[in-house]
Amino acid sequence: MKDNNERHTVWMAPEVWAMVEEHYREDNCTKKNEYIAKAIRFYSGYLDAAGADEYLPRVLSDVLEGKLGALGSRIGRLLFKLTVELDLNANILAALGEYDRDALEHLRGQCVQNAKQTNGEISFEDALHRQKGL
Repeated sequence: MKDNNERHTVWMAPEVWAMVEEHYREDNCTKKNEYIAKAIRFYSGYLDAAGADEYLPRVLSDVLEGKLGALGSRIGRLLFKLTVELDLNANILAALGEYDRDALEHLRGQCVQNAKQTNGEISFEDALHRQKGL
């Protein structure tokens, strides 16, 4: 604590003083005055923060909106690139092979199950092993 402290008379109920006696060492305070000063600073900060509710939500909302907007744009761009690559692969495979509607629907069902079981973490090697029966 600072050396330029002033003496003040404070009246408090015996049960409140008992709480000071019980907890000041748990807070690593060497003196009860230090504990009381920390408690007052803490509670004053709590009250100050409670009074800032008109300011903080607006600021937090603006910051979150900016961050989430940028994230949404980035995810949108990545999904677009992924869609282009998927369309390219689908067109190449469709041009190379002959598929009937039943086989395609059966394969789609297998792919849905694979995606569910792996949480979407599917590699080309896994698909190759499934198709070749390895």
